[in-house]
Amino acid sequence: MKGVNFTQTIAQKQLERGLADNIRWQANSGAKLDFMTWKEFIYPSPKLQELYRLALSICGATILLGAWQDLNYHWGLLTVIPLLFIYQFGSYLTNSRLISKSKKQVLSICMEFIDGVIAGALIVLVGFDSIITLALGATFLITITGSMKPTAPLDITGLFIGVLSGYWLLPITINPSTTVQLMILLICFAYCLLNTNMARHTHFLLADQHDSVRRQNEWLTLRTFHLSKYLSPALRKAILTGKDVKAGTQEKTLTVFFSDMEGFTRLAENLDPEQLTALLNTYLTEMSEIAFRFGGTVDKVIGDSIMVFFGDPESRGVRSDAVSCVSMALSMKKAMKELQARWAIEGIANPPALRMGINSGVCKVGNFGTENRLDYTLLGRAVNLASRLESSAQSHEILVSKDTYDLIKDAVKCRDKGQISVKGFADPINVFTVIDLHKNLASSQPKKRQAVV
Repeated sequence: MKGVNFTQTIAQKQLERGLADNIRWQANSGAKLDFMTWKEFIYPSPKLQELYRLALSICGATILLGAWQDLNYHWGLLTVIPLLFIYQFGSYLTNSRLISKSKKQVLSICMEFIDGVIAGALIVLVGFDSIITLALGATFLITITGSMKPTAPLDITGLFIGVLSGYWLLPITINPSTTVQLMILLICFAYCLLNTNMARHTHFLLADQHDSVRRQNEWLTLRTFHLSKYLSPALRKAILTGKDVKAGTQEKTLTVFFSDMEGFTRLAENLDPEQLTALLNTYLTEMSEIAFRFGGTVDKVIGDSIMVFFGDPESRGVRSDAVSCVSMALSMKKAMKELQARWAIEGIANPPALRMGINSGVCKVGNFGTENRLDYTLLGRAVNLASRLESSAQSHEILVSKDTYDLIKDAVKCRDKGQISVKGFADPINVFTVIDLHKNLASSQPKKRQAVV
């Protein structure tokens, strides 16, 4: 059968396929792929600033023109009024491509400060007329609060400086007529209405953004669930916590496990595809769950063969990793006997038996491949020996090397099988057969004695 690699290669393919499906779904549903950034919501748009300065300039021009006759048509008005509108057009510079970003930011802050100064000066110019003061004050407040401006303290400071400067420096005050008051009210009302409409539009945009983010979260949750089928919990946790995934390896002392089903090839020839698929899926599901439960990293599943290693990406110590690996193998041995009994009841003659090999040693572990295609696996002499031990094991036997035995002998009872010749290794290898954990043997002894009595 075709090998299935439980690594980032398959996970990456799954994620890329899911991303393509998500893009097609958004295109078909009309959803926008471009999301507004946080700053686009928090900071006022240039259009809003231009609108505010336009309203402020029109109010200033209305006040001055209304008092022009009272001021004997003073020529200074012809200078001040154009300056107000020239200043208003300065808003376009904050969005110009001809100015660097840092300079545009400085210019924008300076102009917002001057906005407050002009508003304060106009309030003083009309002698704190109640109607105009309330209208300009409402316009100023809705600008700094409706758009959640982070520069609001600066604008308020500018307003107070404008009031104080106008109070001490302006040589005259204007008593606005009823017509001027009415026009100022209409201008400010129109501005507030447009600002409210823009805020309403932003609210709906935020609601759409929230729905899009929620759908994205649901999609990511679903994809994470799919990825969990391809990755061990330890490896999945390492990737999802944001670790940099790139080509590179390191040397670590690991415990490597190999297993396969003895007689599987012969059995596969006698079973129909549906029976074979059900048998293999049941076996792989049971063994993978046991591996995950003991903290192993399932590296490869090739047909009926399983490769698991302990010690990366998380390790509880070399000895603890070796004991966990042997404990996993014992649990697999017990689960396999239960599966054999189930398969025999289902009518499968001579159900396959499990054989396992374990070795501990220094391995090269990490991401092998290119920046675009990676396999998370391990290489080294210790891996090859573990595979050879599995091939040399008998039915329901767990063979361990001398290196693994030295790590587990305090916790696991083993029987010395002497030396065997292993393909690819010049010298004979000392091997041991795993019997059981010492604690399991100790707990079963009282029961045996009681039965004898």
